[in-house]
Amino acid sequence: MIGSFSIGFLRIGWIDVVDVLLVTALFYQLYKLLTGSVALKVFLGFMSLYLFYLVVKAVGMELLTSILGQFMSVGVLAGIILFQQEIRRFLLNVGKATSFGSRMRVFPWRRDASEERMNVTPFIEAAKSLAGKQTGALIAFSLASDLKFFADSGDLIDATVSKRLLMSIFNKTSPLHDGAVIITNGRIKAARCILPVSENPDVPAALGLRHRAAIGLTEVTDAVVLVVSEETGQISLVRGGEVFRNLAPADLRARLNEFLFDAEPKPAPAGPRAAEVAA
Repeated sequence: MIGSFSIGFLRIGWIDVVDVLLVTALFYQLYKLLTGSVALKVFLGFMSLYLFYLVVKAVGMELLTSILGQFMSVGVLAGIILFQQEIRRFLLNVGKATSFGSRMRVFPWRRDASEERMNVTPFIEAAKSLAGKQTGALIAFSLASDLKFFADSGDLIDATVSKRLLMSIFNKTSPLHDGAVIITNGRIKAARCILPVSENPDVPAALGLRHRAAIGLTEVTDAVVLVVSEETGQISLVRGGEVFRNLAPADLRARLNEFLFDAEPKPAPAGPRAAEVAA
């Protein structure tokens, strides 16, 4: 074999080295994708069963091999059913990394003009006022994912963003205050939307249903979610399953501009106002 070398009785080629490195990278990405969720335990259980199947097959236990073989024959289909959310997240991450649109972000003249011009001030002012009144709010900003499935679960609005409109929607007497507002292309697309609640057991008990819904949405999409706590009045941002808590208006503006418009995320600021990562 060209370019091969020997380690003891093994003869290894450079293709084998690359193959092992790619498999290692794949398993590492799977671990990062599944860590902190119930799916990781299911995956480890499935892999343990598969290793047990290989052992009994090598030993020659024909009856047990036959039984486990029947289970392994439908393993791919079972994996798709069990890990459908994780597979969706994985494909979404791959799509974001390889899409032509994401590559064109390096050319500023090709960026979406509506995205560039979106003013975050109405969201900051509304969040500050709602926090002062301890009125809960949930605002989801769509990025690559259009969140159409979740928008269809609520009431379609398609309105221009304003502080007064956001305050009216989340007013406790409003029929639209329950659920989330979804922002797409700088406009309020829908209100009273239902978001998936995170099943991550590591989410702190201090975080309520709004925060869990925000975490759940960002676990399966690339959306950014603004949360105002009804219990504490704290303002939080959630992205990629991470919760940045107790943000001051200046911190909220900086985070929104970073998460919504910057091509690459910046490190968290130091100091007493630095965001607390809770998930």
